[in-house]
Amino acid sequence: MSKSYRVAILGATGAVGTELLELLESRNFPVAELKLLASERSVGRSLRFQGEDLPVELVSDRTLENVDLVLASAGGSTSKTWAAVAVEKGAVVIDNSSAFRMNPEVPLVVPEVNPLAAANHKGIIANPNCTTILMSVAIWPLHQISPIKRIVVSTYQSASGAGAKAMAEVKTQASAILQGQQPIAEVLPYPLAFNLFPHNSPLNELGYCEEEMKMVNETRKIFGDQQIRITATCIRVPVLRAHSEAINLEFANPFSADTAREILSRSPGVKLIEDWENNHFPMPIEATGQDAVLVGRIRQDISHPCGLELWLSGDQIRKGAALNAVQIAELLVEKNLLKPAKAYVSSEK
Repeated sequence: MSKSYRVAILGATGAVGTELLELLESRNFPVAELKLLASERSVGRSLRFQGEDLPVELVSDRTLENVDLVLASAGGSTSKTWAAVAVEKGAVVIDNSSAFRMNPEVPLVVPEVNPLAAANHKGIIANPNCTTILMSVAIWPLHQISPIKRIVVSTYQSASGAGAKAMAEVKTQASAILQGQQPIAEVLPYPLAFNLFPHNSPLNELGYCEEEMKMVNETRKIFGDQQIRITATCIRVPVLRAHSEAINLEFANPFSADTAREILSRSPGVKLIEDWENNHFPMPIEATGQDAVLVGRIRQDISHPCGLELWLSGDQIRKGAALNAVQIAELLVEKNLLKPAKAYVSSEK
């Protein structure tokens, strides 16, 4: 019995949406029919999939009819508007926005970490924040050996985290600066080319921005452990694509760097990059376009006997967003948790 699914990409023309399209094709996801959905300003465009030019349609009640799976990457307000409509019409929604992540009724899934959580969905599965995904993939294997008590993480987040327009803006700003002109910031609040600044999401009363609190709250939910102490500092840096993170871990007992290195070298979704002689460790330029999270520079924390330091780089658009969503969809197919389109179910002799 072969099964195929009617899939819709909501937010198809954005940076993550176009990556979703590429991944569905390159990973041979069983697509019977594909709809590309977006806002009115993108209607009329077309995108190529499996050798065909598919039109971008306006998301509506009508275009969400007869869909089995919606991969949503169009922002929280759009997801809040259309996810319930899609579920009511029989689809499962994998949502890349922050709209449902902390809803106790919605699983927050990283397939390498908590795949079983996907089975508890009630129509919507949330894709975590990009920085949370990258960190979770890297540290979960260590947490399984010795529970992590405390995480101190600093992120170095590329323009891709703010979308395709932010990436284009950085290029324009860099060109302006090199020509002696004043850079103009429209997508981000300040010029990012040749500059960096704390993440521009809203601050809470403790001085933590929304992006930092996402890492705190989402990691606890994914790990199923509300006792982990986590603090984060998130920074925008002048990198086009792929985020990096410096992570300090405190365990209940000493955890050797060699043991961590051996564990991570065989962990799913992780690629160990360490060349100590040449001081070569993960870099965003090398992580760009890769599925794996690059991890390296693993060393003991000289300030704490139970501390461990590591560094990572990972493609924010790929594993930090689109790939994780597609992997969740693949997980649903593998576990028979996604109802296939009846019209496309056929017997193979």
